[in-house]
Amino acid sequence: MPLTRTLDDSTVVITGASSGIGTATAYALARRGAAVVLAARSEPALRQVAQRCRELGGQALVVPTDVTDLESVQRLAERAAAEFGRIDAWVNNAAVSAVGLFDEIPVAEFRRVLEVNLLGAVHGIKAALPYLGAAGGGVLVNNASVLAEVAMPYQSAYNASKHGIRGLADTVRQELRVTGRGQISVCTVLPATIDTPFFRHTANHTGRELLPPPPIYPPEVVAETIVRLLRRPRREAYAGGAARLIGLQWRLAPALVERTLGWYLQRTQFGPGARVDSSGNVFDADADADAEARRDGGWHGRRRQLVRMTAAFGLAAAGTAVGTMAAINRRSRLVR
Repeated sequence: MPLTRTLDDSTVVITGASSGIGTATAYALARRGAAVVLAARSEPALRQVAQRCRELGGQALVVPTDVTDLESVQRLAERAAAEFGRIDAWVNNAAVSAVGLFDEIPVAEFRRVLEVNLLGAVHGIKAALPYLGAAGGGVLVNNASVLAEVAMPYQSAYNASKHGIRGLADTVRQELRVTGRGQISVCTVLPATIDTPFFRHTANHTGRELLPPPPIYPPEVVAETIVRLLRRPRREAYAGGAARLIGLQWRLAPALVERTLGWYLQRTQFGPGARVDSSGNVFDADADADAEARRDGGWHGRRRQLVRMTAAFGLAAAGTAVGTMAAINRRSRLVR
């Protein structure tokens, strides 16, 4: 079910609100008059976001939070309810990544990615459910990624965490329904590549400059998807047409698309520059290159590379169709 109140009378908690998709979502909700509770590790950046939210017409509360710490997340929920009287929606958005070959990513970083991305969502759901129930219902949104459905080389920790988030959401949704708590909706967002500071801050063990693989969508695409889910919840929603296309192809011919994606991403996620190994912001928010709140990552130029993506996946689509027809023909011969 949708929010029990209109957006301009709702309280929404957002983790990972200090940049990127979290910041864009806070602004989108503030424009609609919502009260937003902003959580992340970087308090200075959160205060910038809060100020802008107030200028846009919303209310804002800053609560510095480490999503890997359950008590910290529970305090976030308590502060939100104490300030605004209730919680109507919760957006699990905090995420980090470590990029490199699986056998070259330090185990400590791999573990930390799982703790932030997956355990952070676990903690958020645990903290949110009692308050959403007390409000008479509400919406819980988990920002996963299209990588919750498909896979991308050099992103083993991130892939694993996002696949876990999708499975977690499906299970919690089932449990709420069978225990008579269907008034709480659980939604998963599957964005394509988004123009945020994410790739600039990630841990890098490739020795090369990291680039977001095109096509790249502005963070507002995801923010508006989340707003729509709050108004009309669905199990899952893609953000960006490329995510929907890749997901469809993966379901039709997973082995073929796995190979095609690997080929494409090997050629598009690295730039010409060399980089020294770095743990980025995996452990320390202060390692972010820019302490200020930013919605975008400055990748606007790469959005124009949509033609390359279309060409690559046009070939994949043709291969998918051929593979699907071959499979149908094989099954037909077996039936005869």
